[in-house]
Amino acid sequence: MNTEVDRGKVKEIVGRHGGDESSAVAVLQDLQEEFRYLPKEALTIVSDELKVPLSRVYEIATFYNAFSLKPRGKYLIEVCAGTACHVQGGFNLMDRLERDLNISCGETTEDAVFTLEEVRCLGCCSLAPVVRIGGNIHPYLTQDEIPKILKNYRKAGVKK
Repeated sequence: MNTEVDRGKVKEIVGRHGGDESSAVAVLQDLQEEFRYLPKEALTIVSDELKVPLSRVYEIATFYNAFSLKPRGKYLIEVCAGTACHVQGGFNLMDRLERDLNISCGETTEDAVFTLEEVRCLGCCSLAPVVRIGGNIHPYLTQDEIPKILKNYRKAGVKK
């Protein structure tokens, strides 16, 4: 996945947030939303626009787990590994997703549709085990439901 960075778009995002260092997290959130990851070129532009060292921008980008320096798929699959989900078999969901998607945790499918990640807790323990896909919570999930769910997301279409 090779994303061209539109310098004007990055500047517009920075400008929306006031253009000072205190807005760096909000700027990076919007960039992540725009590109599905934080391209190096965009971080360089942010550094220039906010007048902060590039090392400071990278420090913020690598501190928060929500940010990624690697391209992500259209749908981020987050498998909860919290205690309740683990006890209810969440680790089996990760195994099934890795097999069905033919990727390991932390990787993106070749077609850039899915990125698979493990998270510590999604905050919905009473619904365990849960997986969040593209922001949608899938509660009480079983391994057998995974192929159908993935098929539905694939049917939604991917526009590159």
